Amino acid sequence: MAKSKMAKSHTGQSSAAKSKRDPLPQGRPSAVAGDDTEITALALPQAPLSGEMEAYFAKCEDKLGFVPNVLKAYAFDMPKLNAFVAMYNDLMLAPSGLSKLERELIAVAVSSQNRCYYCLVAHGAAVRQLSGDPVLGELMAMNFRAARLSKRERAMLDFAVKLTAEPWRVEEADREALRKTGFSDRDIWDIAAVAGFFNMTNRVASATDMRPNSVYHAQAR
Repeated sequence: MAKSKMAKSHTGQSSAAKSKRDPLPQGRPSAVAGDDTEITALALPQAPLSGEMEAYFAKCEDKLGFVPNVLKAYAFDMPKLNAFVAMYNDLMLAPSGLSKLERELIAVAVSSQNRCYYCLVAHGAAVRQLSGDPVLGELMAMNFRAARLSKRERAMLDFAVKLTAEPWRVEEADREALRKTGFSDRDIWDIAAVAGFFNMTNRVASATDMRPNSVYHAQAR
């Protein structure tokens, strides 16, 4: 299936040049060549951005140096883009009993279970940045059980991954295990909501062959 070339945002894509690297010594192109231009495998041209989304894309460019490709992928339909941004910002950035790092740990553990390329790359970079520990980001992507995590973190991720892999097996004992490590019932809701959100985004990303911005690969190494 031919991949669509998504229209560039008005702000441009500062990481695009980084994906066009010199060929490797063996003559092979970079493994991420094209990831900043061929964002999904679906022919869904970007719709005109609303004023609100123009401002949001410009804010991303200003704060991050680029617009995350997931936003461009959703930009074929403004209601879907608005809903995605609102849910993401509420779950990942709004006040919560879970730290931002804990929420990113959930994102990567769930994405590892689902083998989601986009989210492992993007949120693996976030774990490296927030933790200040590049190795933790790699361990989370490979197998969170190999990481030296706190009891609280391990209980949280065990719950999130069980909810991902075998949701029908979640029962009161699993919730009680979270309470014993200090999570409130509201925290348990937030763990479930973050895990649920990334199960949805993982599946959409995998279904569309969504490609992460190449700049993520080198961040916080």
